[in-house]
Amino acid sequence: QFALARAIRSNHLACHVLPDGVTVRVDAKTAYEPDALVYCGPEIESGLEVPNPVIVVEVLSPSTRHIDTSFKLAGYFRLPSVAHYLIVDPTEPLILHHARGANDTILTHIVREGVIALDPPGLELALTDIYGAD
Repeated sequence: QFALARAIRSNHLACHVLPDGVTVRVDAKTAYEPDALVYCGPEIESGLEVPNPVIVVEVLSPSTRHIDTSFKLAGYFRLPSVAHYLIVDPTEPLILHHARGANDTILTHIVREGVIALDPPGLELALTDIYGAD
């Protein structure tokens, strides 16, 4: 969350990071509460539904691993605004970066080092900013 906020500020983007506690509704019966998300546009109050997230982040835990990598993956990309879904492993430098490609294909990158390009909205996220330097 802090790395995303820093990247947004340094790129002077009109986007905002919200921590857990907000809801992303994927259909009339299904809503998820991600660990963090990024949306662009006017600020909204936390504790609300965010209708147009661009980046959604889930941190893996043993109890949610299956849901995060299957149901939520499919659900989040039902929203046209979602360009990136990051699944973060808290135990080691490992992020699964799912990105919307051409014709609504989903491209998956397994990132263990370096930088993740998140465009849109136009920012880069270094793994060292998330996990710290070795």
